[in-house]
Amino acid sequence: MEANNPSFATIDEYIAQFQPEIQDRLQQIRKLVREVAPDAKEKISYQMPTFETNGKNLVHFAAFKKHIGFYPTPSGTEEFAEELSVYKGGKGSVQFPLNQPLPLDLIRRIVLFRVAENQRIAEEKAAKKR
Repeated sequence: MEANNPSFATIDEYIAQFQPEIQDRLQQIRKLVREVAPDAKEKISYQMPTFETNGKNLVHFAAFKKHIGFYPTPSGTEEFAEELSVYKGGKGSVQFPLNQPLPLDLIRRIVLFRVAENQRIAEEKAAKKR
């Protein structure tokens, strides 16, 4: 990668590049995901903090100039479309503005949904192998 576009090996490295107030927001999301999905594996994917369960990506998140991007896959945004409609977003993504508190309860419910979804997909895949 270019010097102005660094590569990160860990979520700690990713978070450390930001100002303290942004680090705090990123750590809030990280802590919440760890609480909801304690068995999830941390990694960097697409140069963003990512959590994985059952060998599948659970959620990604990242900091930008004016927002925190949260990426719970298209199914995660579709399931919570009404509540997420107050935020900018796209297929599988949502932007939480930096000038507003993080909607931690909503993020928690989205992560719970994604954990259950990844578990169901893993069980269905295992059942097909039998």
